[in-house]
Amino acid sequence: MLKKTTFPIEEVLTRGVAEILPNTNGFAQRLEKGKIRLYLGIDPTGSFLHLGHSVVLRKLQQFAQLGHEVILLIGNGTVRIGDPTGRDESRPVLTDEEIEKNFVNWKAQASKILNFDLITIKHNGDWLDKLNYAELIKLMAKTTVQQLMERDMFQERLKKGLPIHGHEIMYPLMQGYDSVAMDVDLEIGGTDQTFNMMMGRTLQKTYNNKEKWVLTTPIINGTDGRKMSKSFNNFVALTETNLDMYGKLMRVADELIVEYFTLLTDIHQDEIDKIKKDLEQGKNPMEWKKILAWEITRQYHDETAADEAQKHFEATIQNKTLVDTAETAKKEDLVGKNANEIVVLLTRESNSQARRLIEQGAVSLLPDEIKLADIQAIPDLKNVAGIRIGKRRFYKLV
Repeated sequence: MLKKTTFPIEEVLTRGVAEILPNTNGFAQRLEKGKIRLYLGIDPTGSFLHLGHSVVLRKLQQFAQLGHEVILLIGNGTVRIGDPTGRDESRPVLTDEEIEKNFVNWKAQASKILNFDLITIKHNGDWLDKLNYAELIKLMAKTTVQQLMERDMFQERLKKGLPIHGHEIMYPLMQGYDSVAMDVDLEIGGTDQTFNMMMGRTLQKTYNNKEKWVLTTPIINGTDGRKMSKSFNNFVALTETNLDMYGKLMRVADELIVEYFTLLTDIHQDEIDKIKKDLEQGKNPMEWKKILAWEITRQYHDETAADEAQKHFEATIQNKTLVDTAETAKKEDLVGKNANEIVVLLTRESNSQARRLIEQGAVSLLPDEIKLADIQAIPDLKNVAGIRIGKRRFYKLV
């Protein structure tokens, strides 16, 4: 069992941190003076969370455990505007009912990481909705259009000839005003939010003559090496079953093992340094990857579930045997069918999806792992014990 860390303040300020702005030393000196007020703002535009979201949530929880005043801010005011971050066009505007429904689901998932007994929940609609016409104009006067247009995504849209709407330009100002309204010392968020968070720093200085720091957390890559996101289907959701979570983590690229240990687990840094050294010396990454998958699965389930997932993986993937958890299918129902028909019957997928699985080499006859490559071919099932589709779907033929 690898030893765990309790995240002393020195590690909180370095591990899982991309940058502290304007500087780390100044922030460390502020912490020496006593408790701070900090927040993470979320716009509940989606209904599920994945490990990419967990990086910043883990950082928020670390500050809460250290006894600081931690606020989780629900952007029910800003979400009505629509943050364009990371998109070529504006996000759709949500209703109050949709926002609340999304947050209930969001909170249930975030509870796997956050102890809400230590965290205050606030809604920025409580102050943004009360801004009158004069106050809004004064807020707009605190910056220039040129400054607001410096955002990377706006520059990209200009190059592509895509529209930039007036309400989108207002978004950084409205998010920045949250820092003023709550009078915070620190805001944390992903690196994709740096522009908005720094706007809050500017406004906090202007309105309250107070220093505000910004702590950014890294954006992690998913199982295929690209940014973890729903659109790429390369994510590991916090609500995955233990088998799926473990199995997906075993597909993570070897070069991401150390990063995942660092950002997604409480394994002590000394242990991670040893893992990094082993991998650099060319040792087989499989065992470290299995420990990583087990540890993360344990976090979101428990040790028993993690053990079960590891045994399932070893039996079905490493040893290529069929286990009791495999689904069963009657061999007589499949005899004489072509590959495409067999996949459709087993998975209940569409013809086009079945064809895609076959063409990608994702369908194999067990125990010899003979791939079905021709959608029209009629396989001989006489000595076939089962069929594997993808990484984790197994069908025992009876």
